[in-house]
Parts: sequence; structure tokens; C-alpha cells
Amino acid sequence: MKLNSLREVLADGVKDLYSAENLLVKALPKMAKGCNSEALRDALTHHLEETKGHVERLERVAEALDITPKGKTCKAMKGLIEEGQEILEKDGDPSAVDAAIICAAQKVEHYEIASYGSMRTFATLLGENEIADLFQQTLDEEGTADKKLTDVAESGLNQEAAQNEMVGQDGR
Repeated sequence: MKLNSLREVLADGVKDLYSAENLLVKALPKMAKGCNSEALRDALTHHLEETKGHVERLERVAEALDITPKGKTCKAMKGLIEEGQEILEKDGDPSAVDAAIICAAQKVEHYEIASYGSMRTFATLLGENEIADLFQQTLDEEGTADKKLTDVAESGLNQEAAQNEMVGQDGR
């Protein structure tokens, strides 16, 4: 695909996001299953349901742009998911593992926030206000998911991981 216009950049971005969201629909249940914290598991499970909605929104966007959303693999999301999978394969302190899962999940959220923000801006510049609104809805949900992950981390999970490390260092 050539990128000779902002509309082509938008179409390419939609395909990339469609791949990313579909990869996440497969990965989030595995991440949730690997959590030790119920609050973290609940946050990831809730976001899985939102992610399925993101896929549906992207299908609506693709239809409005008269493109097929399939045919591209999001290499960035694939790599982020592989990093998350590596964490799930490690043994260790449950709170430390959960802290690492939160970090991996927030990397995903930040990638999506950057991508959806750019696509929303492109759609707005192209006068595709309904599409821009769909991107904004997803962008809002991604931001909320990121905040929820921060809340879980700051509600005591990160402190517990740090405390467990201090206990381990001084031999108690």
C-alpha cells in the first residue's frame, strides 16, 4: 500500500489497529488468567469486553472508509504481547509478577492511545467527523483502562512487591 495521502495513512492505521485489537482479544484472557490479584484480573477481563467493542467500531470505520480492515499484522502489538507472554512464563513473587503484568498492559494501552489519537486527528482533518467520534470513544476507553491499571498498581500492589523485596533482602 502506498501512502500518498492522509486518507491512505488513515486507512493503513485502521488496518493496523484492527490487527492490534484482534491480537489483544486473544491475549487478554491469558494475561487475566496469569494474574494473582483479583482487582488486576477484573480490570483485564473488563477491558477484554471493551476491546471486542473496539474491533466492532473499527469495522464500522472501515465500512465508512470503504476499505477492508483485514490484511495487515500489527508488529508492534505482536511484540508487546510477546513481552507480556514472557512475564506469564516466569515464576516469582505474586505481587512482583502482577506489577510486571501491569507494566506490560500499560505499554499496550499507551501504544493504543498514541495510535487512536493520531487516527482521530487524521479523521478530523479529513472532515470525517463521525469516524473521529468513533476513534474518540475508543480513545476514552483506552485512557480509562490505563488509569484503572495505575489505580490497581497504586492501591497497594506495587507497595506489596517492594515490601516483599525488602523482606527478602534482609533475611526476615
